[in-house]
Amino acid sequence: MFIGEYPTQIGEKNRISLPKKLRDKMEGGLIIARGYENCLLMLDNKSWENLVSEINKRPLLSLNVRDTKRYILGGATELELDNQGRFVLPEPLKGFAGLNKTVIFLGVGEWIEIWDFEKWESKLKKLSLEVTDIADRLSNKGEL
Repeated sequence: MFIGEYPTQIGEKNRISLPKKLRDKMEGGLIIARGYENCLLMLDNKSWENLVSEINKRPLLSLNVRDTKRYILGGATELELDNQGRFVLPEPLKGFAGLNKTVIFLGVGEWIEIWDFEKWESKLKKLSLEVTDIADRLSNKGEL
């Protein structure tokens, strides 16, 4: 399970280092893809296969399924880490997420999100104001 916040810098040629605590929990290869709220998703092979399997359980005739596949799978890229745990951040994904110099890796269970640091700070402030209401809504509907 991936947990925690890890700020880091994007270096020359869009190289970025995956924090060691997260890297040590990765099993197999790495996939990076578009995520929601303009962040990026990073998954190891097992989690990626689970995600794709869940999407594939839905009927292809559904526009929502096709659009989800286009959005997540269509922009996904396999990553390779160098000896120092760095990878090259693909330019289209960097642009999609609006990543500047400082980013944050956010462990959220089965995957990692990569946020522009300032965007994450803004999102976190908003979540902090709404977290009680969110918990109430989830408990009233019997979800999670």
